[in-house]
Amino acid sequence: MKLFKSDKKIIDRAWELQHSLETRQKRIGMGKYGRVLKMARKPTSEEYKKTSQITGVGILVIGGLGFVVFLVATQLAPWIAKLLGLS
Repeated sequence: MKLFKSDKKIIDRAWELQHSLETRQKRIGMGKYGRVLKMARKPTSEEYKKTSQITGVGILVIGGLGFVVFLVATQLAPWIAKLLGLS
């Protein structure tokens, strides 16, 4: 099989890309996030449950706060506007 000049360019570019990917992979643990990745571990089931519970409570609190703002905007604001004679 005979390779043309354009084929060699493509093959050379593919090898360069492969080399850059391999060197980037080797440097993963060396950069600014290296220490974090080395210390990271899978959470225990107790830690996972606690994190899930705290996250769920946070979602409920923010949702409740949004609902209160919605009620104030739809119920209380027109009443105040009516008292002030704005509507």
